[in-house]
Amino acid sequence: MELRTLRYFVAVAGELHSGRAASRLHMSQPPLSRAIRRLESETGAALFDRKPAGVTLTEVGEVLLGEARALPDRADLLRERVAVAAGSAALAVGILGDGADPDAIRLADAFRRRHPDVDVRIRETDLTDPTCGLHAGLVDVALTRGPFDPSGLDVRTLRADPVGALSRADDPLAGRDRLRLADLADRRWFPFPSGTDPAWQGYWNGGEPREGPVVRECRQAVLRNGTVGITLTGHDPGAGLTVVPLTDMGPSRLVVASRAGDPNPLARSFVRLAAAVLGRG
Repeated sequence: MELRTLRYFVAVAGELHSGRAASRLHMSQPPLSRAIRRLESETGAALFDRKPAGVTLTEVGEVLLGEARALPDRADLLRERVAVAAGSAALAVGILGDGADPDAIRLADAFRRRHPDVDVRIRETDLTDPTCGLHAGLVDVALTRGPFDPSGLDVRTLRADPVGALSRADDPLAGRDRLRLADLADRRWFPFPSGTDPAWQGYWNGGEPREGPVVRECRQAVLRNGTVGITLTGHDPGAGLTVVPLTDMGPSRLVVASRAGDPNPLARSFVRLAAAVLGRG
C-alpha cells in the first residue's frame, strides 16, 4: 500500500464524501475514486458501504482507518529524524508585519521546543503580501491573515478575531463606544500599493475602494496623515492611536498556510502545532 493512497483513504473516511475529500486534497474526484478502488482491490474487501442514504465505513474500513491514521505522522517523524541526522532540517516561516506579534512568538517558541534541532528561519513581510512569500516560494509555511488568493495552497483557519476602526487618539471618532463602516465613509483611508491581492485589499478597506495615501505600514500612515483604517481590537494600537469596535465588519481570520501537497513534514508539523497553540475550535 502506498502512503499517498492511505492519505487519500483517511481523507475520504473523514469526510464520508468523495467530492469533499477531493476538495480537501486539492485534486479532482475521478482519480481519488480510482485510488480508493485500487486500495479496495489490494485489501480484497470493500472499505466503504455505499448506499443511497449515504456512505459509511465497513468493518474492514474501520480497521484500516485505525491503523492508517497514524502512518502519515510516523512517516513525517521518520523524515524529520533523517533530516536532523543529515544536518539539513530547516523550516522557513513567513509572518505578517511586526515580528513582535505575540501569536507568532508563542508559536515559534512552541515549535522550537518540539523541534530543537531544526533551523527555524523567520521572514517578515509587509502588508502588501498576505501569503508572506508562499506564492513566491520564499517560505515553507506562513502564519498570516485572510482573505487572499488560496490557489495552490492549503489554508487552515485557526480563529476569527474582531476588528475595529484605527484612528489617532485625538480623532473625533476616538471617543465613540462603537462604529459602523458608514461612519467612516467620508474619511481618507490607507489603500495598499497596486498589485496587492484584491481580496486582501478589499477586506482591509471595508469592502469598497478608498481614497488616501498608499502605504505599506498602516499605523504610521494613521499617525502622520490622520487617515483611518481597520485593525484588530485585541492588539495594542500603539502610542497616540486608538481602536473603536466596528459592529458591521466581519472578523479577521488568523490562518496558517502551506503549499498544497507539500511533502515537507516540518511544514505539516508546524500547521498541526499552530492549530493546537493558536486555534479556537
